[in-house]
Amino acid sequence: MLRQIRNAGFNEADILKFKKFFSVVNDAYKSFDDDVKHIEIILEQSSNELYKVNQTLKSQVDNVENELNTIVNTIDDVIFKTDMQGNFKYLNKAWEDLFGVKVEEAINRNYRDLLFGINKKEKVRISKFLSEEHDGYETLFEFYKPSGKKIWVQLRLALTYNSNNKADGTIGTMSDVTQLKETEIELNNANKIKDEFVSTMSHEIRTPLNAVMGMSDILLMETFLPEQLENLQVLKYSSEHLLTLINDLLDLNKYKSKQIRLVEEDFNLSELIQNIQLHFKQAALKKGLSFDTVLDSEMPNILKGDSLKLSQVLKNLLSNAFKFTHEGGVSFRTEVIDKKVENTTIRFLVEDSGIGVSYNKQKDIFKSFVQASVDTSKLYGGSGLGLYISKELLKIQGSDLQLDSVEEEGSLFWFDITFKHSNTVSLKRENNKLNITPINLNVLVAEDNNLNAMLLKKLFKKWGINYIIAKNGQELLDVYKDRDFDIILMDLQMPVLDGYDTTRIIRKMSDSGKALIPIVALTAFSESEVGDKIRRYRMNGYLSKPFKINELHDLLNFYCKKKQQVV
Repeated sequence: MLRQIRNAGFNEADILKFKKFFSVVNDAYKSFDDDVKHIEIILEQSSNELYKVNQTLKSQVDNVENELNTIVNTIDDVIFKTDMQGNFKYLNKAWEDLFGVKVEEAINRNYRDLLFGINKKEKVRISKFLSEEHDGYETLFEFYKPSGKKIWVQLRLALTYNSNNKADGTIGTMSDVTQLKETEIELNNANKIKDEFVSTMSHEIRTPLNAVMGMSDILLMETFLPEQLENLQVLKYSSEHLLTLINDLLDLNKYKSKQIRLVEEDFNLSELIQNIQLHFKQAALKKGLSFDTVLDSEMPNILKGDSLKLSQVLKNLLSNAFKFTHEGGVSFRTEVIDKKVENTTIRFLVEDSGIGVSYNKQKDIFKSFVQASVDTSKLYGGSGLGLYISKELLKIQGSDLQLDSVEEEGSLFWFDITFKHSNTVSLKRENNKLNITPINLNVLVAEDNNLNAMLLKKLFKKWGINYIIAKNGQELLDVYKDRDFDIILMDLQMPVLDGYDTTRIIRKMSDSGKALIPIVALTAFSESEVGDKIRRYRMNGYLSKPFKINELHDLLNFYCKKKQQVV
């Protein structure tokens, strides 16, 4: 400091004069230097401490990253991250195990170059997802490993966003679901085989059953001894009962595959209930049971709904009621629950004094092939399908089957259905009497079953129809090329040449008159099984075996009238 004072031009006298002042300034300088040194020491210590903390944090972060990588790399599913162009930015070790490509080789490469199993349609969807910034995406695709092995991969991904809330890439997973997919395929194949078996077996049973039911109707049309009437009625009832069981099996298949549809048409509820009452009257008399039917006086006569499904449910419930009741009786009641301008809600109740159902079995009896106990089938018979099918039929109509029951005291089943009102005042009554009115028609038939052929011959003779019956499609074509007919009844499943191929050949004939002849499928397969194919081969209609004789008569009479109109 003394040097600086002299450089400033102060002499010895001035220095002595301001000695005290200069001494204070000098002390301030020294104090400042000491403070600077102290701060430097503190800063150096803090820097050392910060360095140590930083090293500790870095070590901890590395440990966390290593732990996360260890965890991520032990996961069986692929975890990935991409940019918005679909280039992989991160992949865990599962990628190598699943796709057989090293992670280093896949990083910064595009998914299009690596996921070979994704078809063009899926790639377009993923590109659209990336460009339009959707919330999430999921798909299933096939992938072939370098070894040639095919695997199924479940892909899920979602967008990631930067600090400006702009999508900057995706993060997602890929899972090997090969075992699940193959199991699903096996189950679908098994179900398909089962459906085909049930369909084939029902066809094989329906074909002879058609002859049994038809022959019983023909016998009832002919002269018979009074004491034979009961035998014929038993024959007819037994064949109809067998048909009901077959239909239950077919319906079970339809419910499983969701093929049943609601068909709403005008129907007379009073007549439907009256017919059901007559149907079970003999059962009540035979078992010595009372059978009461109560119809609400507020019930509209004509309603719009699916009367066939309603009738099937009621018959199932009443059939069970009579089957499981030995004393007392059965009552069938209908009650108007709610009546509006456009519709009416009706409750149907079937109550019996039978064996009842224990509380712990009441849920199980609505399952397919399940009965109240292991002895039920042995003691009472039945397939265990009636209640399941009834519940499914009601579900289609927006209803549910309810049960109140006490074991050894009886059961009450009920359900509610809302029917639309109809503008129709009255409906034409169905005539159950067998029609024997003559029909002037030339009919060519393809039928390989001798019993059904015999049935058709007997019916055609009664109706005065000119006919020829061929045993297969080829035989039919041989007859048809030289003779003219008004209609062809075509069985679908035949040896040599089936009904479909036979129809295809006819429709391609150069003679337009022959090519356009009406062809009606006459088959034991249900319409849901063959309906689409029948229309595709340009057949004119369908009649199911076992057919009702009056339905066949009406069909042939319809084409007879068309023939007369043309003439």
